[in-house]
Amino acid sequence: MKKAGVGMEDGERIAAAAGGGGGGGNLFSDLPSGQHPGTAEGEAAGAEIIQALLTAPGLTIERIVSTGQASLPGHWYDQAWAEWVLVLSGEAGLLLEGEAAPRHLIAGDYLEIPPHRRHRIVWTAAGRPTLWLAVHHGAVPQEGSAGPPDVL
Repeated sequence: MKKAGVGMEDGERIAAAAGGGGGGGNLFSDLPSGQHPGTAEGEAAGAEIIQALLTAPGLTIERIVSTGQASLPGHWYDQAWAEWVLVLSGEAGLLLEGEAAPRHLIAGDYLEIPPHRRHRIVWTAAGRPTLWLAVHHGAVPQEGSAGPPDVL
């Protein structure tokens, strides 16, 4: 099965992201049980799960499942578009450039990150999944134009 958003036409991507043409799904389904297999203290976690739920001109809504990942050392996101994030479960530390300490985000916390506001993920919970809903809006890049890998 193709991963939603990779090598698909627009109609296929939206249908796959919506659960196959019916326009729905469940954000809490298929969550990993906890810490990524093989991840020990001080080791990098496996890849985050990023699923495009909806794409439209100037808008991408993603479901992101983190299991202990963080931004690569020295990497800062600097996006040309705005991003609104909501933590649905788990917790994370998100640092905005210029702030003294990361914001400790827990379930229910949300944040609007304006275009070109540099930010990084300092940590995500390793013992349980952190489930995010990310809404990218504005000058959202086209499929396949993502930057370099950015998480451990």
